[in-house]
Amino acid sequence: MNDSSWGAPQTGPGYWGPADQDRGPAGPAYGQGPSYDQGHAPAGPAYERHAVEETRPMPIVPDMPDVPAGGGDHQDDRGAARLSGPLFRDEATPQAERPAPSSQTPQEPMTGAAPDSQPEPQPQPQQKKSAGRDLGAAIGVGVGLGAVIIASLFIVKAVFVGVIAVAVVVGLWELTSRLDERKGIKAPLVPLAVGGAAMVVAGYVRGPEGAWVAMALTALAVLVWRMTEPPDGYLKDVTAGVFAAFYVPFLATFVAMMLTADDGAWRVLTFLILTVVSDTGAYAIGWRFGKHKLAPRISPGKTREGLFGAVLFAMVAGVLCMQFLIDDGTWWQGLVIGACVAASATLGDLGESMIKRDLGIKDMGTLLPGHGGIMDRLDSLLPTAPVVWLLLVLFVGSA
Repeated sequence: MNDSSWGAPQTGPGYWGPADQDRGPAGPAYGQGPSYDQGHAPAGPAYERHAVEETRPMPIVPDMPDVPAGGGDHQDDRGAARLSGPLFRDEATPQAERPAPSSQTPQEPMTGAAPDSQPEPQPQPQQKKSAGRDLGAAIGVGVGLGAVIIASLFIVKAVFVGVIAVAVVVGLWELTSRLDERKGIKAPLVPLAVGGAAMVVAGYVRGPEGAWVAMALTALAVLVWRMTEPPDGYLKDVTAGVFAAFYVPFLATFVAMMLTADDGAWRVLTFLILTVVSDTGAYAIGWRFGKHKLAPRISPGKTREGLFGAVLFAMVAGVLCMQFLIDDGTWWQGLVIGACVAASATLGDLGESMIKRDLGIKDMGTLLPGHGGIMDRLDSLLPTAPVVWLLLVLFVGSA
């Protein structure tokens, strides 16, 4: 192959001789010098066209063995830069005659070539499981609430009814406030608070009939109260109001109705113990062994193992409570009540988790450090109250 543009042999830093036709220009000027047109010598002081006096054949260099990337002798001609890039056209040299790429020239990795050694990623240290709350504050608040409840429960029953009514009013305030803040739903709080407190007292004084009558009157009061405002959003506001009246005060009246029995204080204590033990068992077993999600779309933290722990703990507590706290109670009744409490408490917890997820909040309030709000403590108690009240009435009667 001849190239008429190759000049006579010259010397100097700009010389491009036959021995170098398979490698790029050496030195720091590579990739920075003037452009090179195919078939002509590069322009510059050492390559003026009028100085070209003769042509000479370009020798064909046989294929060289490949030099592994990053290996070989850097002084060897086979490691020189290939004639490609902005200074040289690839088509100037046939594919078969192109030398192996230099270890000093950046290049794309070839298929099948050994990848560059990369440091192996260090394993991340396993994070310890966290309860997600301030356990110290949660335990302190829980003990304080328990002391107030126990004292009012066994000293004067009427005081405990007042504690239930206060919890209901605060819970209604939290629920209606979150509905207004997150959804713009304005459930009327005044008729709900007055009707809710009256509902608890009516359930304690008049039993189920009093509770149902108070519930109906509260719903009617919500419908009328909302009429004093513009009609926009009336339907969603009164619907949320009736739901709140049923969800918080009506379910809480079953705790007051338990209290009317001769051993009412022990029935209420059994109800509280079983619910707390169920939650504790679910947390303890789920935190230690939980792997399979129970309802990931509603509450990602709950697991099937936690539900098993809730059932196990509640059944054991049910046997003990029915055997030693409830008059005429038997151990097998404790098994039934324990299993039902675990189910209702879990469903109640999931129900409020669904509400909070719809509202886009973590807690209903911040009144109780380490717990959230009152509603965050009533979530499993409210739906469990009618279950325990009914089972105790069936097993040992209402007197």
